[in-house]
Amino acid sequence: MEPYSADIVTMIFVLSAVAPDKMPLVLQNVRSVLKHGGCVLFRDYAFGDLAQERLMSKGQQISENFYVRGDGTRAYYFSNEYLVDLFSKCGFTLEEICVHNKQVENRSLDLVMNRNWIQATFTLDSSGSQSLNGQHDLHVCEGKEDKLIADSSKNKSSSEEIDLSEDFCNMFGTSHNLNEVQIIGIKAKGHDFKIKMLTKEYQHTCKLTGLMLWESAQLMCSLLAENPSIVAGKRVLELGCGSAGICSMVAASSAQFVVATDGDAESLDLLRQNISSNLEPNLLDRIMIRKLFWGKKDDVMEVRELSGNDTGFDCIIGTDVTYNPDAILPLFKTARELISDKSNEDARAAFILSYIQRRVDENSILSNAMAQGFKLVDKWINGVHDSNGIISSWFSGNDVCSAYQNTTLSILYFEL
Repeated sequence: MEPYSADIVTMIFVLSAVAPDKMPLVLQNVRSVLKHGGCVLFRDYAFGDLAQERLMSKGQQISENFYVRGDGTRAYYFSNEYLVDLFSKCGFTLEEICVHNKQVENRSLDLVMNRNWIQATFTLDSSGSQSLNGQHDLHVCEGKEDKLIADSSKNKSSSEEIDLSEDFCNMFGTSHNLNEVQIIGIKAKGHDFKIKMLTKEYQHTCKLTGLMLWESAQLMCSLLAENPSIVAGKRVLELGCGSAGICSMVAASSAQFVVATDGDAESLDLLRQNISSNLEPNLLDRIMIRKLFWGKKDDVMEVRELSGNDTGFDCIIGTDVTYNPDAILPLFKTARELISDKSNEDARAAFILSYIQRRVDENSILSNAMAQGFKLVDKWINGVHDSNGIISSWFSGNDVCSAYQNTTLSILYFEL
């Protein structure tokens, strides 16, 4: 874009994904393409939103009002004062600001959720126009109460041009260092793991999803611990296990053997450390670690040979491996190549997926599964399941279901 060529810039749920110390750089880049008198239309997460409360309760806070979600993406929750100060220091004048409050009701779960969004308009005006009383003119959004915020910073930042070829990796802080690790405790029935993983400060900027622990993996870990019969005596394969490997480690206690796989070499390096430091020597012989890039023929053939006599695996597990639309078809093709089709009616091979719905909806998952010959046998969606199904029996007599019933986690159970 040419400098000073835009009349309007929209920033809709954009700035909250950026680390606070990088936000001024983003606004300077915006300013460099905005005409004098042009405006920024802003909408993002507001302080006190339900999602912020949930992230805080899960201990996923990075810094003040800044959090990392289970999938590694970030979210900052803005107060009016913080947002106005941030834009003001970068040479913008506030025209309007308000917080929208909306109650979202989930009738099936009997939940009322309070959602908060902050919305504002800023202009880039060298005159720094203000009203006669020295305050910004604020227009109150309909039905909302808003504070009149004094202009605490009249100083405009310099108008030097910003190089828009600035490395975006640098802007978003996507570098990481595997020496920057933390130890977290994961407890499941009969298991107490100490997992080494990338620190939260690096997790939230790292593009390698295998270097973080996903919530769906914790759910499946708990279910396997409570119900060892799911994998007892079976040849088990975990797809996209990442660096934690908690599902594979729990399965190793009762399975015939387990093959833990991932497509990322760095994740596998950390996985080896976690397995060796958490499993007893007798269980280490039951678990193998292999690189498996979905759809890569050589990788698939090598892993299938590990199943014994080329028979395939009795149980395949995947936790949060459905977030990338382009990976869904290779995922099911790979699972089809590796699952056993020689099981009898009493013990049919199963492909179990646990996930948080993001960019890929359930229909897309099911259509790709069907195309590869898989049949959906049972499902558990957002805490709701068939009381007589296979999955419901896993929750019987334990507290796992109650711990996850108000989440967006889902489980799909497939057979050939």
